[in-house]
Amino acid sequence: MATRIGGARRKTRQKYKKTYKLAGKISQRRFLQKLEAGDKVALSTEPAIQRGMYHRRFHGKTGTVGKKLGQCYEVTIRDHDKTKKLIVHPVHLKKVA
Repeated sequence: MATRIGGARRKTRQKYKKTYKLAGKISQRRFLQKLEAGDKVALSTEPAIQRGMYHRRFHGKTGTVGKKLGQCYEVTIRDHDKTKKLIVHPVHLKKVA
């Protein structure tokens, strides 16, 4: 077998980049936010925290919160013709109105 090059954050330099005003800061409000089942959320990675991070192909997608699993939430998204469930930490979620 060939040796695998790279990992989960490969080719994410621009995708996970923060603006210069937000660099180095972690929002406590997003970290501690409470979500209810049925809430619409946007997947927006907080690059400083790797725990509960989803795969980079889902960055920018919108989904629906299902149940709570420990500190994380189960988020259902639509990926082409399939429905997928992701387990995401709340720091990587933004509530959509």
